[in-house]
Amino acid sequence: MSLPFAGIRTFLDAPHRREPDGAPNPVAVIGLPFDGGTVFRPGARLGPAAIRDMSKLLTGDDHPELGLSPADRLGLFDAGDVVAEIGDIDGTLRAIEETASRLIDQHCHLVSLGGDHTVTLPVLRALAMRYGQLSLVQFDAHPDTWPGGDATPAFHGSPIRIAIEEGLIDPESSIQIGLRSPVQRDVAAWTRASGLTGITAEEVHMGGIERIVQRVQETIGRRPAYLTFDIDVLDPSQAPGTATPEIGGLFSWQAVGMVKRLADLPWVGMDVVEVAPPYDHAGITALAAATMVWTYLCHRAARFDGSAEDA
Repeated sequence: MSLPFAGIRTFLDAPHRREPDGAPNPVAVIGLPFDGGTVFRPGARLGPAAIRDMSKLLTGDDHPELGLSPADRLGLFDAGDVVAEIGDIDGTLRAIEETASRLIDQHCHLVSLGGDHTVTLPVLRALAMRYGQLSLVQFDAHPDTWPGGDATPAFHGSPIRIAIEEGLIDPESSIQIGLRSPVQRDVAAWTRASGLTGITAEEVHMGGIERIVQRVQETIGRRPAYLTFDIDVLDPSQAPGTATPEIGGLFSWQAVGMVKRLADLPWVGMDVVEVAPPYDHAGITALAAATMVWTYLCHRAARFDGSAEDA
């Protein structure tokens, strides 16, 4: 029996290597310890380490419904961190895109641990080069469609807007879940005009997750899809360790339930972002993030028989 408080920290105790080793269905986990795009409370640079640390609680046992663990059927490995360039947002984003592209070109399914939400943009750029325009499923309290400034066009409130403007995602087949933050009128108007579908946290609470899952499936269709999970979609009572908490959010069981029920979408990758450990002494935010990724990977593993290559 392995001890959860011992050993070198990798996500789910996966082997640490920079490249896949030829195992079927390779999945690369990368850490993106960057919070240079944060405008309120910094600390998300410490998120990847905290998520890896809390993932130790999910090792050694199987998923209670599926009866398996990700390593059973996936070539799961931890590729380490993309080192951020302090004060150089553009340089950091280029480094993330280059690392993501290298792993994607080696047929890896990419799972990223943020970092603030800026880090999603270069991953989308890399994936769009491989798959073309993507659909996006975004769990988030905020739409992240604010315009950037002249000096720093990309920050953690702008990645979705930039991704739409660059043609990386198709807003008509993309959806945002858990919205509830204050938003300037012009930003709200731009978001509506873009064609994005938005679902508020209140709609999730009042309508139930089955109805929301159906709307997601109808919106996404069969286009290659990317899942970005901003931890601030959860209520601060469930995830206090984040840069911009907003009351009235989802409960962790609702988020896990939706990720599970959306497992059959044509996912090409996912991330979890905005975990800021300094604001959560108990680690429940990092545990929630690790569990979202673990749930995603368990259901991905369930698709395979142990030998089939992922298309």
